[in-house]
Amino acid sequence: MSSSARDRALSIIELLVKNINGLSMTDISEQLAIPRTATHRLLGELKEMGYLKQPNNGNLYVLTIRLASLGLTYLAASGITDATQPLLDELAGETGELVRLAMIEGDSLVYVAKAQGARTGLRYDPDAGADVYLPAAASGHAWLASVGDARALELIGHQGLQRAENMGPNAPRSLRELMDQIERTRERGYGVVHDSYEAGTSALACLILNHSNQQPVAALSIAGPSVRLNDEKIAGIVPLLIDYAGRLGALSLVSRLSSER
Repeated sequence: MSSSARDRALSIIELLVKNINGLSMTDISEQLAIPRTATHRLLGELKEMGYLKQPNNGNLYVLTIRLASLGLTYLAASGITDATQPLLDELAGETGELVRLAMIEGDSLVYVAKAQGARTGLRYDPDAGADVYLPAAASGHAWLASVGDARALELIGHQGLQRAENMGPNAPRSLRELMDQIERTRERGYGVVHDSYEAGTSALACLILNHSNQQPVAALSIAGPSVRLNDEKIAGIVPLLIDYAGRLGALSLVSRLSSER
């Protein structure tokens, strides 16, 4: 496969990751600006390799679990989930909310582990994919606030603001609104969002720093229904969030993974 074909194939996979219900060949071709003949050929190759399927022989292309299996195999082999899961479980138990760990990978923030603390009543447990949409997420705000404005704008540019239209009512619709939120996050020291990623949900997050060089390697977030995870509860669990972020950053495995980037 040529480098051009390879790049296009990866673009198709990345697009379908964000569209779990599938897309037609025409939609894929138009959204990625790839000629239809080339799109058809690449989709056929990816399907033959086992990465795509067409449910019920329809016209929609959907990712198979092969890609997820590869990711889970990698995480298991790296030991990151085994090392961090006990701490995530503890924090989820203490807060009674959903706790998630997202690793910084290049220009992306990717969920790699989670723990659910809500045992009864309302539960927030989304299936929103692995890639964090930075403008609407508390973890995204925490990361964007940790870098200079130029780098923050670069990261925002990779994802754009268009996805906000399909998210919660408080998801930033303009760059000025987002940059104002990032500045407030810098002043606060941690990210907080209400009804942003999804209506009726709130979240807070802070960065996990490499213990040896104090560079950000991941983000730790706590999310739940807004009626329960209100400002009063958030203020009460911020010290827990910061404490556990420090404990995760001290793990030698996390430090090793961050030094490899």
